[in-house]
Amino acid sequence: MLTGPTANLSVCSRFKLDLTQPKVMGIVNVTPDSFSDGGKFNNIDLALHQVEKMISEGASIIDIGGESTRPGAAEVSDKDELERTIPLLKAIRSRFDILISIDTSKASVMAESIIHGVDIINDVRALQNKGCIEVAAQTDIPICLMHMQGKPRTMQVAPIYNDLIEDIKLFFQQRIEQCQKAGIERQRIILDPGFGFGKTLEQNYKLLANLQEFSSFKLPILSGTSRKSMIGNLLNCPPQERLAGSLATALLAAQNGAHIIRVHDVKETVDALRVLATAQNNK
Repeated sequence: MLTGPTANLSVCSRFKLDLTQPKVMGIVNVTPDSFSDGGKFNNIDLALHQVEKMISEGASIIDIGGESTRPGAAEVSDKDELERTIPLLKAIRSRFDILISIDTSKASVMAESIIHGVDIINDVRALQNKGCIEVAAQTDIPICLMHMQGKPRTMQVAPIYNDLIEDIKLFFQQRIEQCQKAGIERQRIILDPGFGFGKTLEQNYKLLANLQEFSSFKLPILSGTSRKSMIGNLLNCPPQERLAGSLATALLAAQNGAHIIRVHDVKETVDALRVLATAQNNK
């Protein structure tokens, strides 16, 4: 169950996650080609060590990804994604008491993950792929719907909006309605505006500055800016040198209403959010 000041996800889950203060979601990509950590955690032992480290550093959720969604990324077959993610999901579930999210847009991967006890479905395509909304409707766990203009291979080719914020809000409203029609309760939904997914550099920072606009849905908001090109292109640095920018965007997101911060650098983000919370509590 996830609860917070503007959101109350009354769902059947292994844990209650209080979102009164933003929580950190740690990224574990079991892929050879993710933009930042591709290939680092392909071995299950290395991945489990990273999970243990993130939990010790204060992560509230572990997000497993088996397909890179960086710009230009090649598609991965269902079989390959299942072989990458399910063994790790099972291993984490057997060893740690932690909320687990599966980052996937495939109905088969969602279904298999549900069988093995996943707690959150995190879909960059917002359940638009064949069979996904039906699978999600058959469970009672939270679903994260992300906004993306286009597809990973082409999403950064001149993205255009009539009105960035209003266009994304309309997308969310339409997807929420479709989910409800399919039998997915509104209170199970998390919203991710999709930083870096079909947005220019300027659009990404406009989105960050106006993140509070999405609080009108009264649903949890997930923000994922960690090490992304919106930081690298602004600061002219590679992914491994984007910690300062990642922390800055994480703090701005938290100040502007984000409930879940998805990151590679857990300890640093947890520490930064703790400082922010302490300052806010002493106003």
